[in-house]
Amino acid sequence: MTLDKPRLVQMLRTMIMIREFDERAIQLRLAGKIYGAVHPYVGQEAVAVGVCTPLAVTDRVTSNHRGHGHCIAKGADIRRMMAELFGRVDGYCKGKGGSMHIADFAVGMLGANGIAGGGLPIACGAALAAQLEGRGAVTVCFFGDGAVAEGEFHESMNIAGLWKLPIVFVCENNQYAANNAVDVQHPRPDIAAHAGAYDMPGVIVDGNDVLEVRATTADAVARARRGEGPSLLECKTYRWHFHAMRAAVPPETRSLDEIASWKGRDPIARLEQHAIDRGLLAATDVAAIRERVKADLDEAVAFAESSPFPDPKDLMIDMFAD
Repeated sequence: MTLDKPRLVQMLRTMIMIREFDERAIQLRLAGKIYGAVHPYVGQEAVAVGVCTPLAVTDRVTSNHRGHGHCIAKGADIRRMMAELFGRVDGYCKGKGGSMHIADFAVGMLGANGIAGGGLPIACGAALAAQLEGRGAVTVCFFGDGAVAEGEFHESMNIAGLWKLPIVFVCENNQYAANNAVDVQHPRPDIAAHAGAYDMPGVIVDGNDVLEVRATTADAVARARRGEGPSLLECKTYRWHFHAMRAAVPPETRSLDEIASWKGRDPIARLEQHAIDRGLLAATDVAAIRERVKADLDEAVAFAESSPFPDPKDLMIDMFAD
């Protein structure tokens, strides 16, 4: 399917926003202005945007520890996201959750999750709810190649296959679980191969090609809406930065040649070139999009800095369900 200019521009803008948000977060963490661990999504932007573009607001998404891209692609407010990273009351969790727990139910983002594989059973619950509601909603579950070694992956795939839940499992195979390469985690590094055991399609996708990701996701979402059950998409991609940072940038353990090779497949540059080749955008248009993103991020940082810290007396508020 050929995308029209407005949709393609929106996808490009969202990808740039995801990258620049996380690059800004790294800078702010080094400056001591934000708190907690930061897991950059840089390099994987085509997956979040390609997967979320075919979704409706009423469709639900679960995320993982590297969730900023998923939140932005699903429509979360970057000002409230930034305020959460700053630990301020106007953040999504009132400054108590930090980077790995951002959620916005209003746009269908059920939340990031600091537990490896923790979002998988939550996604099955959301998909079961959608099935019972009978309104055609679909759930998407993002997880990494490391989560495939967890029991939750196999339990969730099994129950989704048995009950034909309207769910799309999206494995972002960025080649590493923390610092462990995928080929030392799994006897067979193609995660999509697991799908057959659970009676669902398994598709390997170029996770750095947003148009391919979008088209493949659209097919899986349509299948789920028709009541034909789940699918497993394995998006082969790569994170450009470290697994996580706290007070300092951790040392790089991967090959610099490998990193450079993957940067040569930059998903944003590929979409920019596609738009220019089709005559939909000029280089000046791309520059204008980048300037607008920068301005929006400046505003988000200002919003976060102007928000107060939580009052210590409110420590236990919202911590327990009634």
